[in-house]
Amino acid sequence: MQRLLIDLPLQPDHLIEAPADMAHYLLNVLRMRDGDKILLFNGRDGEWLAHIEQTGKKRVSLHPAEQTRPQPLASDFHYCFAPLKTGRMDYIIQKAVEMGASVLQPVITQHCQMPKLNSERMQANMREAAEQCGILILPEYREPLRFDKFMEQWDEARALIFCDEAAEGNNPLPLLTSLKGKPAGVFIGPEGGFSEDERQYLHKQDFVTAIPLGPRILRADTAAVAAMAVIQASIGDWQ
Repeated sequence: MQRLLIDLPLQPDHLIEAPADMAHYLLNVLRMRDGDKILLFNGRDGEWLAHIEQTGKKRVSLHPAEQTRPQPLASDFHYCFAPLKTGRMDYIIQKAVEMGASVLQPVITQHCQMPKLNSERMQANMREAAEQCGILILPEYREPLRFDKFMEQWDEARALIFCDEAAEGNNPLPLLTSLKGKPAGVFIGPEGGFSEDERQYLHKQDFVTAIPLGPRILRADTAAVAAMAVIQASIGDWQ
């Protein structure tokens, strides 16, 4: 069944007049008609089964009937990343949402390939991923910060996991298990890697834990998925 994110309250038998762009999407993209069913969520009120009523050529009303899933507790995992080229950026934003990131924080590093970001495109990727994957909460998207400002503003009570190509060994699990019980975030560098100055600075911070990601050098988008998976499996909400 189709799922749709809607930024309006969801209550039983509370009529929702779909905005024009949403009505267009329902009628002309999804080809939905009177009586069709759709799942709605807004990130606050859980997931609801709703019926569609076409009230005009370009107008649609949505009738929430029953809650199919209650609103879950939000996760607490920050995904921090250096921007990549557009196609790869779209991919990692979608995967971060699927993996349960609660915050998406772009960080401008010395080797960034694309320092300018389209926040509307990022939000659209987040929304699409949530609609397709059954997620009921969208992460908070934060405006980009330069590396130095990002490090200054980081809450030192939260562990920052730094994926370091030069880290000793191949297995990240012993290092990650030592962080159990702490809120955490992961920091993925750009395609060209962190600069040496950035690496040295990260290693000097007590709240930063450097981990390896196996015996092979991974591209930044591959490293992002691998890191989020191993972190969620070892100390995150896969437990």
